[in-house]
Amino acid sequence: MSYHIRPSEHFTAEFKAVGTEQLTLAMAALADRPQGLPEAIHDARKNFKRLRSLYRLAAADIPAFRRSENARIRNMARTLSTSRDATALVEVSRYLLDHAENNDERAALKRISKVLTARRDEGGAEGNQLEENVTAAITTCGRALEALSRITFQDGSKKGAKRITKGWRKALEGAAAAREACVETTDAHLFHELRKRSQDYRFYLDMLQRLWPSAMHAKRVEVTKVVDLLGHHNDLALLASLVDEQPQLFGKSEDVAYLLSAVITRQKILRDQALTIAASVFRDDPKAESRKIKLLWQEAV
Repeated sequence: MSYHIRPSEHFTAEFKAVGTEQLTLAMAALADRPQGLPEAIHDARKNFKRLRSLYRLAAADIPAFRRSENARIRNMARTLSTSRDATALVEVSRYLLDHAENNDERAALKRISKVLTARRDEGGAEGNQLEENVTAAITTCGRALEALSRITFQDGSKKGAKRITKGWRKALEGAAAAREACVETTDAHLFHELRKRSQDYRFYLDMLQRLWPSAMHAKRVEVTKVVDLLGHHNDLALLASLVDEQPQLFGKSEDVAYLLSAVITRQKILRDQALTIAASVFRDDPKAESRKIKLLWQEAV
């Protein structure tokens, strides 16, 4: 897989190649399913995230395309989210189990993990609807490919440098704003926003890593930690919401109490760790860093 844009090539061709690859990979994952449908959906959703990040990078030049395709891809991904969410809840219950603080809590979390596993497996009984959603998603990817094929940019080294610089700066400004919004809050939605903006930055580091391999690799390692920590945080928030909506699923009230205590404790640790690392990742001024990217881009042409 190649998630790279080369400054020496026409931007239009590079942009289309990256986007086409992500859509093609998503379609292949959903159709072939070498490791089963849940993993295929997980892989396809990662492709969709990369694609939406790519479109945000050049949003200033393609605002109408970006809005329409972002909505198309977002809505398509949501039709596949139920299956992925059920799997994520099982995974995060096991994550909590790995961090249990005592034997009583561990026993309660084991029971809850079994409940969530059974719930995920029972969801397979709704396979017909999921299969319909997958078929529709593959069709939607085809339409997205058609829309992408019609996009053109003003090519040229100066235009490309300006476009990348602006997209990079806006990504960093969005990440900085998201980080600032999280400093004095425990709002899961705000931390999820920080995760999304961190994902954008990670994808851009991948996309342009060849400009400065060592520095961008180091940044990527750091920002991946933020993404992973806040991924657990988001899954814990999803689990807490399920407990709030359907407490009867989880059996004894004592088990629910242990679960919520574990969720609250672990989320605080995750928030603190993520914010500490994010402060390092996004320490540079967005304008200054984007100017460096512009110079690297121009040197690579």
